[in-house]
Amino acid sequence: MKAFLGILGTVLVIGLAYVGMYRGWKNRQTRQSDLAPLPSVPAAPDGAKTEGMYVATTTAGDWMDRIAVHELGVRSTADLAVSEAGLVFHRQGASDVFIPADHLTGVRTDRGIAGKVTAEASGLIVVSWTHDGREFDTGFRPRHKADTAGLTESISTLIGAEQ
Repeated sequence: MKAFLGILGTVLVIGLAYVGMYRGWKNRQTRQSDLAPLPSVPAAPDGAKTEGMYVATTTAGDWMDRIAVHELGVRSTADLAVSEAGLVFHRQGASDVFIPADHLTGVRTDRGIAGKVTAEASGLIVVSWTHDGREFDTGFRPRHKADTAGLTESISTLIGAEQ
């Protein structure tokens, strides 16, 4: 009987934790609901694709303030395409994200962003950009570490070409 009550108590605590997390996510979406829709993804952007993981989009400078609206906070496997038009994150299980080249403001490597922290200091590529008068950081982790330098350089070149 004691074992049953212990298991029941544990299940109840876990259930309440999940309900709390769900309510917190819904409240975050409500607070961020005034963010304008994202630009449409171009029909067929040219450019090489890099396999990896779309980690999250956060408020710029606050790596823990995940953006919940427009599926920007959904972590997923993705391909990142860099073209003259901008960046396209082709995500599995979530809508694609397009960041026009003229919205890009910076790129760097970092250790972490909401939802992912890496052991190495340059494990993530973090792209800074603006939309609807706000500044954001989007994290991407290339599948192969060797892709990090080239991808960061091509995004830097794209930003330099726009300025």
